Amino acid sequence: MSTHAKRERLLLADLLEAAGPEALTLCDGWKTRDLAAHVVVRERRADAAGGLLVSALKTRLERVQAEFAAKPYEELIQLIRTGPPRFSPMSLKQIDEAANTVEFFVHAEDVRRAQPDWSRRELDPVFSDVLWRRTERTARLLGRRSPVGLVLRRPDGQTAVAHKGTPVVTVTGEPAELLLYAFGRQDSADVEVEGDRAAVDRLRAAELGM
Repeated sequence: MSTHAKRERLLLADLLEAAGPEALTLCDGWKTRDLAAHVVVRERRADAAGGLLVSALKTRLERVQAEFAAKPYEELIQLIRTGPPRFSPMSLKQIDEAANTVEFFVHAEDVRRAQPDWSRRELDPVFSDVLWRRTERTARLLGRRSPVGLVLRRPDGQTAVAHKGTPVVTVTGEPAELLLYAFGRQDSADVEVEGDRAAVDRLRAAELGM
């Protein structure tokens, strides 16, 4: 049985391939070529990928990512489809599922929703619950830079507090949309935002996410 991460990996590769190397994405300043290079570097160049978390390594990350972005686009797509080398920890199913399910889902939507004719995917309930559990576990991290109190709420009433504070803004939507919102895709997530207008405006302009 395919894992969620494997399915999202293949979908992301298909979307990148169909869009071509120069298409826009929701990642600020990145075209599809840049996004593909990021995905490859993240799981194949641990020596550089540390720059995603450690500012002192950011320059090295940018240099290595630029080197990969200069490779033939078809090669990048094939590296994404193939996945990490066998000696990589990410080649293990459990680690792949934990590290890549959300990563690939979000980036697939970064490609899809940057196109003018995009439409929402219909997700099965099992996968929606997987995304909600990830949202619950990472809500405080993703919402740490919120300038106001932030509560994420599913239509069934389940909630996750992303940031404590006042005034409070409540964002309601399906798990996938809440996850995208918390990852900083506020303008593209299909959600309802409730709260004081000034607070809502401050939240809309905030840099949420990793």
